[in-house]
Amino acid sequence: MKEERDIEKSYSTSEFVAKLRRLADALESGDKFEIQIAGERIYVPVRAVYNIEHEREGNEEEIEFQIKWKN
Repeated sequence: MKEERDIEKSYSTSEFVAKLRRLADALESGDKFEIQIAGERIYVPVRAVYNIEHEREGNEEEIEFQIKWKN
């Protein structure tokens, strides 16, 4: 079983765009998506579920693009 992990990593606009573009390309072609986050390579399977979450608290708002799957 893999070690539990909960990190948040910030990216520049150009880095974020490149990652989103690679994700979109993988989704369109039906391929798995690979991404490295804080030194760990993550393999997202084709069967993953994608959702978008919006949170608002006080004067802060957040949009999260989530990808979920079970191993």
